[in-house]
Amino acid sequence: MTATRLLLLGAVRERDHAHGYQIRRDLESWGVQLWGSVQQGSIYHGLRKLHDEGLLRQAEVEDSDAGPARIAYSITERGDAAFRELLEKALSSYQSDLSMTIAGIGFMTELTRERALDLLRTRVRSYLEWRARVVDPYEHEPEADWQHHVEAIRLWAHTADSAIEWTRALIGRLESGEYRMAGER
Repeated sequence: MTATRLLLLGAVRERDHAHGYQIRRDLESWGVQLWGSVQQGSIYHGLRKLHDEGLLRQAEVEDSDAGPARIAYSITERGDAAFRELLEKALSSYQSDLSMTIAGIGFMTELTRERALDLLRTRVRSYLEWRARVVDPYEHEPEADWQHHVEAIRLWAHTADSAIEWTRALIGRLESGEYRMAGER
């Protein structure tokens, strides 16, 4: 699961059809260069790969005086399903890396409010379950011979606690009606 796939599919989906330069501009306007590892070359390579996998189709080819022709892509049914799967995984999984989570949050309004809330609640439960399995034993039964290793667990626990707190706050904002979600006027 990569943030780049989610971002490219989502960007094409939002525009209905788009070429690489438009996608690059959209990603830059979202500040992806600040939190993601999406480079200019990876955009064009990613679009071609998604096309080769049947997730995007070639919509049109525009001649360009400034260089090679621009290929515009649109999303296929399979691409839309892949987008939704990536989006739901990004919002529900405690295992998503930060860039995947941020990309998912950027597209969460593509879901109904209830679906987004369900996914975010699953995320919190998953974090809490993982924390209980992994962190609690280290915190409650430290052994002298691996005491220094507990610092890595403490770092993860702090990161998880922060993610849980933030996710719960987002759940609260969604429950109070913030943001216009799919299907809402």
